[in-house]
Amino acid sequence: MEQVIPLRLSVLGHPQRLAVFRLLMRRFPDRVPAGEISTALDVKPSTLSSYLSALMQAGLVTQTREGTWLYYQVDMGGMRETLDALMRDCCRGRPELCLPSTSPLPEPDKATMPSRPYNVLFICTGNSARSIIAECLLRSVGGGRFDVYSAGTLPSSRLNPFALEVLRSKGHDLSGLRAKNLGEFMGADAPRFDFVFTVCDQAANEECPTWEGQPISGHWGMPDPVKTEGTEAERSLAFQQAYGTLKNRILAFAALPLAELDRISLQNAVDDIARNH
Repeated sequence: MEQVIPLRLSVLGHPQRLAVFRLLMRRFPDRVPAGEISTALDVKPSTLSSYLSALMQAGLVTQTREGTWLYYQVDMGGMRETLDALMRDCCRGRPELCLPSTSPLPEPDKATMPSRPYNVLFICTGNSARSIIAECLLRSVGGGRFDVYSAGTLPSSRLNPFALEVLRSKGHDLSGLRAKNLGEFMGADAPRFDFVFTVCDQAANEECPTWEGQPISGHWGMPDPVKTEGTEAERSLAFQQAYGTLKNRILAFAALPLAELDRISLQNAVDDIARNH
């Protein structure tokens, strides 16, 4: 272990290798294909291969093969070992010295959520379909426990008509819905978010802001119904399926005993929803 930790720190000291690792951390627990990483970071496949090889040799990333496709995922065991070693050896077990000044000390035996309504933000690229559907769903099923928002990294000029029709047919209130830029939620007057979810892979692959208060984050990636081709009926079906997937996830999220769970348990529960729904 004494030799492994310097190797891992050296590997992560390379800016491009660190960028690969950060992308995989944002996508965890997903397994991400190499081609998607290459496209997201604008890195040549041959160069990316060397970065991934170094990360795997350091025990920070794992590789799996399905047919001709290679998928990569953060090795959370190796990551935790690294953080534990830094806390023991560098911080001498004194988290009050090493944690960021804006971060509260972890309280594993206490619920960390506020007594006010929970602020939840859903992010995708265009904020015209999936994140808008998620916003409406949680607002509908949350029973007043959530203040819900959505935004896009590159928002569309208008909401997708198929998404609006699905929401209208399900009885959702469409008043006030609009595509919003993520920047609207980054100012001093922005809500302090408790949960931030990305619902498309492209948004999750992008660098996101560091949110004040360190909200629980989750990636609930799913196919983009906007990209569906075919007849109007086939396109409408894609939006119905997206609505159903998001409804299952949001019902599971809204059913969590949020006030009773500590931060680690909440994060695990949010990740499990992405795996199981």
